[in-house]
Amino acid sequence: MHANVGNILVQVIREPGRMRTLVPKDWDDLVRLGRAADLLARLSYLAQRHDLWASIPAEVQRHLVSAQALVARQHRELGYELQEIDLALKGLGVPVVLLKGAAYVAAEQAAAQGRMVSDVDVLVPRGCLAQAEAALMLGGWTSRAKSDYDQRYYRTWMHELPPMVHIQRGTVLDVHHAIMPLSARVHPSSALLLAAARPVPGFACLQVLAPIDQVLHSATHLMHEGEFEQGLRGLVDLDALLQEHGPDPGFWSGLVARAVALELTRPLFYGLRYVQAMFGTDVPAAVLAELVGAPGASPSQWVLRMMDGLFVRALSPAHELTSDRWTPLARGVLYLRGHWLRMPPGRLTLHLLRKLLPARQGA
Repeated sequence: MHANVGNILVQVIREPGRMRTLVPKDWDDLVRLGRAADLLARLSYLAQRHDLWASIPAEVQRHLVSAQALVARQHRELGYELQEIDLALKGLGVPVVLLKGAAYVAAEQAAAQGRMVSDVDVLVPRGCLAQAEAALMLGGWTSRAKSDYDQRYYRTWMHELPPMVHIQRGTVLDVHHAIMPLSARVHPSSALLLAAARPVPGFACLQVLAPIDQVLHSATHLMHEGEFEQGLRGLVDLDALLQEHGPDPGFWSGLVARAVALELTRPLFYGLRYVQAMFGTDVPAAVLAELVGAPGASPSQWVLRMMDGLFVRALSPAHELTSDRWTPLARGVLYLRGHWLRMPPGRLTLHLLRKLLPARQGA
């Protein structure tokens, strides 16, 4: 497979030492791509971690310092937001599992370094969804979905409530009861995920997914999405999680079996394939061989060739420097694929028509 290693941002994330040899044009491209991919602060972290700061031109340092300051502010604000969520939901007596960026920051994981965070995503047992929503409304959050259709769409077909926004702070909270929609083709067990979750020190009810489940959720969220504006950032998350958890006893030996149990072998296959291709992430050959033989993991060769062409383009930053004439088509196909995986054909057709018609009427 031809990975887009000509992309200067991918090259530097893969080998941070390249910063020592960059010329002004490279730095200009790197800053542009880093900003487009929400990875400027991650570059700053990598430069400091690898003792490369002195190799960076002063004008580039200013961009990186600014990005670092923004991320630091987001993390501080997130810390306060998590305290408020914990306060609102601890009376339910059920686990509230943080997902994605909020989890990485709360648990002080490697993936949090330089990671921008906006919305907060949590997972609660489905049977407690109504109580959780009521408790959050008392805490100042309200539903963001205004139309009856959007309310019905989320509550009938999706894996989450309509997004909730705090009436004073404007922060957005997504409350999930599963990591895949009810109408999706695969149905990872929320009970399995919740049972293995681990508490976050300092909070009454907040938890994070177990290490293997974090990797599986990261791969699934990335590979089943229909929008890839932050696709490369998602791949950076996956790379960081694998590097952090890979040395844990039992991680690699249990990864594929857990993917089978959660029906997530296909997104794990794609996730490992592209994180290896783009960043050279170390994945044991025995694990890849086991995964290829797992149920539903490996697509046919012609499908795989097509997906390589689509994902390599879509996982690059949404910028003209990394786009070719086929990139819009690749993003469009993967957008439709994401919806196809989330809904049966009839429901998908009705949903897309419902979304397109108001747009045309308002044009």
